[in-house]
Amino acid sequence: MTSSLYTRRLQHFIEQVTVYPVSCEKLACGRSDIEWLAGVLAGGAKIVQLRDKTSDDRTLLAKAREFRRMTSEAGALFMVNNRLDIALLAEADGLHLGNSDIPAREARRLGPELIIGVSANTEAQAAAAKEKGASYYNIGPLFATQTKSGLHSFLGAQAITTYSAHSDLPFTVMGGIKKEHIAELVSLGARRLAVVTALTQADDIAQETRQWHEAIRHASQERK
Repeated sequence: MTSSLYTRRLQHFIEQVTVYPVSCEKLACGRSDIEWLAGVLAGGAKIVQLRDKTSDDRTLLAKAREFRRMTSEAGALFMVNNRLDIALLAEADGLHLGNSDIPAREARRLGPELIIGVSANTEAQAAAAKEKGASYYNIGPLFATQTKSGLHSFLGAQAITTYSAHSDLPFTVMGGIKKEHIAELVSLGARRLAVVTALTQADDIAQETRQWHEAIRHASQERK
């Protein structure tokens, strides 16, 4: 049975999320994840994802709890990358899982109220996301990106059309997305654009977040 908390979280995700900021402290020009978070929230982000693969567990948990406090005050969803244990202990709204992480169905058993996103690097993965217990899937990487090393091929914008034809779940897109891509991606059906470097490396993170939000909303209205 679907809980009212899960329903509210998913409704927020579907109706309010446009730009989907993902943290990466090493690409934040000397700024901490907390400084980055303050910026994206000031810019009106309705969701954030904590992605930290280097901190020890205690440091990561303390950071996640601060993310939870700040996102709660801002009325934004808080997602954790990879770590179900951290998501549960920090009382996050959700979890994003890659293809080498624990299966979404197993995470759902312990976190039935969590929004659970999964990465879809192939059409088959997009098609299987709902059956495997995901709330949404991410299509990517679309373009060359600094956050994934060793990759030599990318899906391209047209993957939005082909991948989304396989599932009725909401989806995000990610991977090297710049502001000049927004109109094309939205025209192909994207509504939630996940970004790392576009915001972590911005001179003014709040202003840049606000511009992305408005650009996505404008492009979406133009498509109607």
